[in-house]
Amino acid sequence: MKRWGVLVAGLALLASACGNPLAGGGEGGNSGDIIIGASDVGESLLLAQIYAGALREVGAHKITVRPPVGSREVVVKALQDKSLSVVPDYSGNLLRYFDKNTPVTTSEDVYAQLRSKLPAGFEVLDQSPAQDKDLLVVGKQLADTGVKTFSDLGPRCKDLVMGGPGQWSSRWKDRIKQLYGCEFKEIRTTDTGGPVTVAALKSGDVQVADLFSTSATIASNGFVPLEDDKHMFPAQNIVPLVAKGVLNAEEVAALNRASKALTTEQLTELNVQYTGEKRNPVDIANEFLQRNGLKT
Repeated sequence: MKRWGVLVAGLALLASACGNPLAGGGEGGNSGDIIIGASDVGESLLLAQIYAGALREVGAHKITVRPPVGSREVVVKALQDKSLSVVPDYSGNLLRYFDKNTPVTTSEDVYAQLRSKLPAGFEVLDQSPAQDKDLLVVGKQLADTGVKTFSDLGPRCKDLVMGGPGQWSSRWKDRIKQLYGCEFKEIRTTDTGGPVTVAALKSGDVQVADLFSTSATIASNGFVPLEDDKHMFPAQNIVPLVAKGVLNAEEVAALNRASKALTTEQLTELNVQYTGEKRNPVDIANEFLQRNGLKT
């Protein structure tokens, strides 16, 4: 349901992003450089800096991290003309960009179909175990009544108000009814996994909320994520989308190692450090690489 649709549009911003303090001081701009795109979402900036640090460890020095990039349409065009080299993305949303009617939802099926649906000129590297996907979460009081899964939720929906993004009804209202027999008493527009949604769930204005799996607010507020036991929401594993031919074998291997090391739990903690503690994303990325034996 996220992420690129909310990004700042315009590839022209690439030209000015070199002065962005989040860019990490990478040089670049000449032919042969590796240019890493990122969105204006903090998590994407962290992933871009992890990619940059991993590549530098194998001798790639001409690296630029250039946030913000723009919508997925802008990103795809930039990868096609190689004004971008690499971007972090989400497997489920990326697959649906190239095949909007895909029925697959599990990590393995999404990734396999994504690789088969990519147009010429693109490649995806190994997907990470880390996911940032939609979740339905409830308060502890409702969870304690036996609501642990979407199937448990289904019969209760008629008495519950759900809060989430404005597009939730058009994307998921029919699907959750089909799979789980769930018809909410009301679907209320709050925001996209942000403070309005959190506040509504905390206050009881809504009893069910759509948040994201790397959100630190779930644990900090004692919310309980429900198991999507029939896989309504597609997998959203972190995956590098690459302009084909811009990386050598050693650089590909470096990004694959970084992806393999990243878990959803670690990504959640990295987000806490960045959004909650306001730490520099370059420092956070370097510490992650060092902790996982990927940086000397």
